[in-house]
Amino acid sequence: MSFFKNFSLDKIKNGLSKTRNKIVQSISETLTGKAQIDDNTLDQIEEILITSDIGAETAEMIIDNLRKALKSEKDRSVENVLRLIKIELSKILIDSNNKSQSFIKPYIIVVVGVNGVGKTTSIGKLAYNYKNLGYKVIVGAADTFRAAANEQLEIWAKLAGVEIINSNKGADPSSVVFETIKRAVDENYDIVLIDTAGRLHNKTNLMNELSKIKKVIKKFSDSAPHETLLVVDGTTGQNALIQAIEFSKVIELTGLIITKLDGTAKGGMVFQISKKLKIPIKYIGVGEGIEDLQEFDKETFISALFELK
Repeated sequence: MSFFKNFSLDKIKNGLSKTRNKIVQSISETLTGKAQIDDNTLDQIEEILITSDIGAETAEMIIDNLRKALKSEKDRSVENVLRLIKIELSKILIDSNNKSQSFIKPYIIVVVGVNGVGKTTSIGKLAYNYKNLGYKVIVGAADTFRAAANEQLEIWAKLAGVEIINSNKGADPSSVVFETIKRAVDENYDIVLIDTAGRLHNKTNLMNELSKIKKVIKKFSDSAPHETLLVVDGTTGQNALIQAIEFSKVIELTGLIITKLDGTAKGGMVFQISKKLKIPIKYIGVGEGIEDLQEFDKETFISALFELK
């Protein structure tokens, strides 16, 4: 389901400035003045890709394909080499397919992720964007183990202007989910956003909890949850990939939200996660403001990343 009207190419460009400097600027400087693109130069480019958290395996694949492409290319200018790298990066990213998703009312979205990645703020921003499109939105605060999480979610729900179902600390998360969806059905809500506990250290407990939540949701709709989004912190690089792998073991993920890309030079992890897990990136966070959660489009992302001016 797509829709957000707050898309800003300038915000994406500005948000990716540190990653751009790390990858594109560094590659351009490596290539400039080279009489020929030899194996040593390609090794330098591969090192740049690895240190931007694209990952050794992904970087090696890109360079291998680049080496093959250059054998049939007469043009070995900086611009053309960058164009070839863009093509390789585009192949890695999966289309989010936001626009092709059908809308089933209430449309139930479960959001998961460890504490501190920006899960609560992402839910608030999602709620704001949906509300701006004219949808009636309700949020279920099912992270009942942290009072601070619920308080923060209340603040974001108020900023977004949406309803929230809260509970006391230690309450059964599935009961909050039930109450939230029942309210959504009874009062004709369009969008339901469910926050969940941000714990990963005990996978058995996490699996049991998410399983209970899923069973409650299924009571209202066999096709729900319609989306299960994992939030990861773009500044954590390799750790974000590890979290994505671990969560994918306990729950079927339909998409990723990658936050804090404006504060890191490790934006290359976007490609590593996409290659490893084959899970589409749905949204990226490029700022702290309520309008700074942007829908992800791979061609726009790569274009913004490579636009040096």
